[in-house]
Amino acid sequence: MADAMASTAAPVTVPNGRLVSKPFIAVTAAALAFFLYVGILVPIVPTFIDEELGAGELGVGLSLASFAAAAICVRPVIGRLVDRVGRRTVMVAGCVIAGVAGMAGSLVGALWQLLVLRGLAGIGDAALFIGAATLVADLAPPDRRAEAASYFSVAVFGGLGVGPILGDVILGDDQYGRAFVIAGLVSIGAAVLALAVPRHVVPAPTGPQADVAELPPRRGIARIMHPAAIGPGFVLASGIAGFAVFTAFLPDHARDVGLAGSGRIFAAYSVVCLLLRFVAARWLERLGTRRAVSIAFTTLAAALGGLALVPQPWMLWVGAVLVGVASAFLYPSLMALTVNRASERERPMAISSFTMFFEVGNISGGVVFGVIAELASKRVAFGSAVGLCAIGMWVLLTWVVPVVARRRAADPALTPVACD
Repeated sequence: MADAMASTAAPVTVPNGRLVSKPFIAVTAAALAFFLYVGILVPIVPTFIDEELGAGELGVGLSLASFAAAAICVRPVIGRLVDRVGRRTVMVAGCVIAGVAGMAGSLVGALWQLLVLRGLAGIGDAALFIGAATLVADLAPPDRRAEAASYFSVAVFGGLGVGPILGDVILGDDQYGRAFVIAGLVSIGAAVLALAVPRHVVPAPTGPQADVAELPPRRGIARIMHPAAIGPGFVLASGIAGFAVFTAFLPDHARDVGLAGSGRIFAAYSVVCLLLRFVAARWLERLGTRRAVSIAFTTLAAALGGLALVPQPWMLWVGAVLVGVASAFLYPSLMALTVNRASERERPMAISSFTMFFEVGNISGGVVFGVIAELASKRVAFGSAVGLCAIGMWVLLTWVVPVVARRRAADPALTPVACD
């Protein structure tokens, strides 16, 4: 381990055109381990709140809110720390904070205590994700950043997919103390893996550099949210809110249409998403942001509309496949677009701002459409969420990557605009 730390103390120079390297594998391995920890707690925390603390659905909702709110609040600070103290330091610190919070769950006797710990876990999650995503962007050639983001997201969603299965096994016969401790140790293990990643990366000296617009000094909200992330982030939030509606209401909807559960539906969605993100990663650069994200919104709208209009078991399977396709095509291209529009110096802040929209989408989708589902029905919520896809598509095509961007990119006298 000492040798690994010594080998990563100095900045790493990325070979021209090469994506998969030892540092790239190291950062994705650390992310996989960390999100395995996050996934393990997915089935454990809600049942612990309900059965052990007696806080019911309100307590579960507050737990989700405390995690997301803490992650949102610290992201601007973490974006600066990633550049000042290094990617590796922030990743290790995030894993340790989340791991300690996880293990401390075994000592909880009241809801407020768990909410504090979930807030700390949200801080750790934000630190790990921003540090790792920034490092992945550093390591990727400029023309392969969407592909790199796709591979990286395989580690993220792989951990989130396998983690709940392990969580159920570890929990066993309501062994909550053991489950919290084991989950925390997995996060500490991710910290150990993160020690093998480089602290800083030096771009290849002769590699092609992405065109970026040098931004003037920022004021107001732009001081905490990078302008390059606002447009892509809003589009991302629209899609994430639609995914939140799907994941939140699918379990009850599955029982309403006659299925015993939704586990296999979610498994189908996860398999499609992961396979496409791995197999089709190279397609993203060829498709470009406009086409890739348009595919995402089209398939997501078809899935949500189908669930609203066709209350049949077969539609759930079709919807799961369509949502898996949408998930695979939405995030990587928007992440690459954000990175390419920011200077190297401001890259951590841009990624921090962009990833903030994950929580924004989850919270807004869950709250707004939760009210719609309560007042009307889950099918009405599914149908209403199609509007999110229309809004996201409109912002994408008229603001983020409009057709005029092609002409701007071809004219050096105009401000460079990243386009498909």
